[in-house]
Amino acid sequence: MIIDLPSTTTSQVNSKLVHLREQGGATTLGRVLTLVIVTDDGAKTEDAIDAANDASREHPCRVIVVARGARKAAARLDAQIRVGGDAGASEVLVLRLYGALADAGASCVIPLLLPDAPVVAWWPFEAPARPADDPIGRLAQRRITDSAAERNPIKALEVRQKHYAEGDTDLAWTRLTLWRAVLAASLDLPPYEKVTDATVTGEADSPSTDLLAGWLAARLNVPVRRVKAANGQGIVSVALERKSGPVELLRPDGKVGTLTQPGQPARRVALQRREVRDCLSEELRRLDPDEPYEETLKGLAKVVRGRTPVKTPTKAPAAPDDTPVVTAADAEAALTAKDSGGAAAKNGAGKTSAAKKPRAAGSTRAPARAGKGKS
Repeated sequence: MIIDLPSTTTSQVNSKLVHLREQGGATTLGRVLTLVIVTDDGAKTEDAIDAANDASREHPCRVIVVARGARKAAARLDAQIRVGGDAGASEVLVLRLYGALADAGASCVIPLLLPDAPVVAWWPFEAPARPADDPIGRLAQRRITDSAAERNPIKALEVRQKHYAEGDTDLAWTRLTLWRAVLAASLDLPPYEKVTDATVTGEADSPSTDLLAGWLAARLNVPVRRVKAANGQGIVSVALERKSGPVELLRPDGKVGTLTQPGQPARRVALQRREVRDCLSEELRRLDPDEPYEETLKGLAKVVRGRTPVKTPTKAPAAPDDTPVVTAADAEAALTAKDSGGAAAKNGAGKTSAAKKPRAAGSTRAPARAGKGKS
């Protein structure tokens, strides 16, 4: 059910919500948080709402969409309330702000926040340089941005690195969960040798490729090169050099990767490029600071960027027909069971599997579709 409230006030929106609750029962008792989506009003606004609706099936919440309209119009608030089948497992409040109100979203959001519930702010497209200092960002325990959805993804990532504050995270980082899980698990297999250097290859404008290189530099403390791929989408390949030979993870088609390493059969790995709804759901699973993401941003300073594009194979090395595909669920479970770095955190030293010495797992999150990421 969708109810339009043109030229209204937040008081009237709250009154309408109470009326709907009395008619339909206490539907808000199961809400676990308030998700505030901040974006400019336009066609892409619905993409973000769809993503939040899908994520709400795992995290029932109140979704408040701050859709900023024309600044030159008269000050006006047009609200829309969505409940039932039009709101997933949440209740959606769309606030379209015009004129002077367009820059006063926080004052319109505060009266509508769920009492005694955490607040998460999400900028699905363009985000402020300092999310923690934004009026809406100051209301939130977690602040989610997406470098890959901005006009200049690499520049946006540099801004995130410069202005990081506890509680910040980026969906470009969340898209790496499966890659990190597979690489960490690969170092838990013999011969347990030290990694001497690493190379990460991907699209020039893929912030996820940069973050994966930064993660390896931070966790392994070895030289890491970030190389531009001449073909392929998002992250294309990772190579970890060891004495006995490299550990290579290649994903030329953006769907299925192949893991090869000396002394082991080739393994196919499900590495489908993740959608926004999966990543958003993963991010909403935790409200504490994301320390691995912070370490990765610091690790970006250690990454050496290659200038010459590298042409990667259009097909991964052949694996036996009966080789099972490692699914996304398998990889996420492995990363949850041990530290987000796993054996990578110990740089392959010794013969002790990281599974025997678990640490607090790094962020294991999984996006809805507000646009495709560049992982």
